[in-house]
Amino acid sequence: MCAYRVLVVDDSAFMRKIITDLIVRDESFNIVGTAANGKEAVEKVKELQPDLVTMDVEMPEMNGLEALPLIMAAHPLPVIMLSGINEQGMKETIMALEAGAFDFIRKPSIAHAQDIEQVSKALLEQMHTAMQAVRSRLERKEANERKAALEQTKKTPQEKPTGQAVTEKRAGSQASTDKPPVVPLAPSPAVSTQPKRDAGKSVPAAAKQETKRQQSGTSVTAGRIEQPAAQPSKSVQASTVQKKEDLSKGMGRTPGKLNSFNTAADKSLHGKDKAGLVKPEPRKTVSSSATPIPAAATPPVTAPTVPAAPKGFSLKKGVHTSSFRKLVAVGCSTGGPRALKTLLERIPGDFPAPIVIVQHMPPNFTRSLAQRLNTLSPLRVVEAEQGMTLETGTAYIAPGGYQLRIVPGAGGKYTVSLKMEEARNGHRPSVDTMFESLLSLTSLERHLVLLTGMGSDGAKMMKKLYDAGVQSTFAENEETCVVYGMPRSAVELKCVRHLLPMQEIAPKLVQVVK
Repeated sequence: MCAYRVLVVDDSAFMRKIITDLIVRDESFNIVGTAANGKEAVEKVKELQPDLVTMDVEMPEMNGLEALPLIMAAHPLPVIMLSGINEQGMKETIMALEAGAFDFIRKPSIAHAQDIEQVSKALLEQMHTAMQAVRSRLERKEANERKAALEQTKKTPQEKPTGQAVTEKRAGSQASTDKPPVVPLAPSPAVSTQPKRDAGKSVPAAAKQETKRQQSGTSVTAGRIEQPAAQPSKSVQASTVQKKEDLSKGMGRTPGKLNSFNTAADKSLHGKDKAGLVKPEPRKTVSSSATPIPAAATPPVTAPTVPAAPKGFSLKKGVHTSSFRKLVAVGCSTGGPRALKTLLERIPGDFPAPIVIVQHMPPNFTRSLAQRLNTLSPLRVVEAEQGMTLETGTAYIAPGGYQLRIVPGAGGKYTVSLKMEEARNGHRPSVDTMFESLLSLTSLERHLVLLTGMGSDGAKMMKKLYDAGVQSTFAENEETCVVYGMPRSAVELKCVRHLLPMQEIAPKLVQVVK
């Protein structure tokens, strides 16, 4: 079995050696090359066509953020960013995730062997998940193509040999002379027919159908996934209709199609490489099932200057009041920064509920994420702080390293509680911990959302809240997830009411909450 081909990009020769040594511990991966900066990385990707890239964020000549869209345009594939813990590195990492990077890890501290081991475990886990995401995407794409081909075959009449066709035609002609012509009956009310054209004559016509395609989402109710009703098409009645003739209007339904992400897996990473080697089959050690990374061909990204957010709230237009009766809680992991950008950009500043978000991220990175989203969203976006009072029109990002809960405060208000507790489901912050804190808040109308991410964090408590009467539950569908792990777990527990592509969640959420 051939190993996956990996390109390691870092301006430090010493760090390239460390990362290389960590990767080759796993026989599933093989280092096919290294690069010292983004410009060299773009050239090496074109030349070597690797399956996966690990890339430093901060590099001379061309950094990782600038190289990422060029790589995606030339050869879409999973890119895992290696980020330093300085402020600039964290900001650029967040923007790289928005631009299509699969995920990121902190650079290991060479002074601590334990830290190197932790980074090694996280890196290999992400690499396996990334390749599983690609495989899942390819399998789904092939299944859809087979289904489409089968449907096309059913619709297309099979051609018959010339001799047989002529014989049948003659037989049909003979039969037609033996029997009187059959006069067709009026069309059934349930069937709409096309008008026939005859020069100089006016023939009654059935209603024409116009169908509008709409982006599809599914609604899951009582454990059943149901397609939403399509909008009825407009019917145009015939120009001449007999008075006693009752011709019903036709109703047309055309299933909508999802606007799926333009992903890296749209190009097969598991064909044959230049040397004619066959890419490996899925390993049993990989347990995650996912969709591929978004990898749209985009122009080079120039890192904008992100202003430092003042302590507390930022100044934004909108209604900010601590008096509310509705609350939205969101959980996400791998692929979350890009999903959150899509979500929060589409929610208006006067949204009548606070939004509390748990994104799996290390400490400090969540502050950079909040600052970045605050520049993009009509909402006010902040990193949550201990004792902070929740207000409408504001989104709160749980800080890395803390478990976040929502607790009742004085005067009917609700506040943030942060504690450095043990990790839950391997995460701190944990979506399950945040969701669990909502169980007792029965006076609030609670709306739950699970977006892309590895694992199942959040699904268990969403189920518990659903069983307790919280029916407004959302999950991102497989078509747009970077990793279809957390949402899938909730779907399997039959506690998701609205299963939608990412771009449809915000409009539906606004509709439901308002």
